[in-house]
Amino acid sequence: MSTSLDRVDCTPAAAALIQTLMQEHGPLMFHQSGGCCDGSAPMCFPDGEFQISPRDVLLGRVEGCPVFIDKSQWALWSHTTLTLDVVPGRGSGFSIEAPMGVRFITRSTICLPPTDDSQ
Repeated sequence: MSTSLDRVDCTPAAAALIQTLMQEHGPLMFHQSGGCCDGSAPMCFPDGEFQISPRDVLLGRVEGCPVFIDKSQWALWSHTTLTLDVVPGRGSGFSIEAPMGVRFITRSTICLPPTDDSQ
């Protein structure tokens, strides 16, 4: 597992939900899923309940919670910064916010390479 890339953030709504979930479940962790059954969705688990592999990359932390993504998926998204958000609707049954009638989603922003303004 690599060191944190600081390429993830969250919206105020997601931060509030994370705080609520931490009050009930304790420390949390996120893993950006690879797109199987629930599409490409951030999955929220009590910290340590999801097995992180050597192929996972630590994107950074939101509200103190680590956020991981598979290295091969990150290769496809490496030109972006990811923002966790929350929307109404039922997400994955595996992610702990599912019973609350909301789900985490990932929004991405393209990161442009630095420009050379010295010319």
